[in-house]
Amino acid sequence: MPGRPTGVFAISVAAEMASMEIQNLRVYERRGLVEPERTPGGTRRYSEADVDRLVRIGELLAEGLNLAGIARVLQLEARVARLERDNARLRERD
Repeated sequence: MPGRPTGVFAISVAAEMASMEIQNLRVYERRGLVEPERTPGGTRRYSEADVDRLVRIGELLAEGLNLAGIARVLQLEARVARLERDNARLRERD
């Protein structure tokens, strides 16, 4: 997918980097919270951005949010980031 960071880390490495259990990463993928790349053989490959997202998920879990709440927070954070980029581009035109 164009513009998407390349997945380079195996699930075990990504789990260690994010201080999580491998099973949790699989749950987060099933719930749509993270979407690692897949090799032609189906092996998950996580990018730095995926690991950053996993760390953010861990932070939100520590704050007491459930997975549905985390999904909503991540959506809103992504929307705010897009709006800030759009706003910066518009300001550059002026």
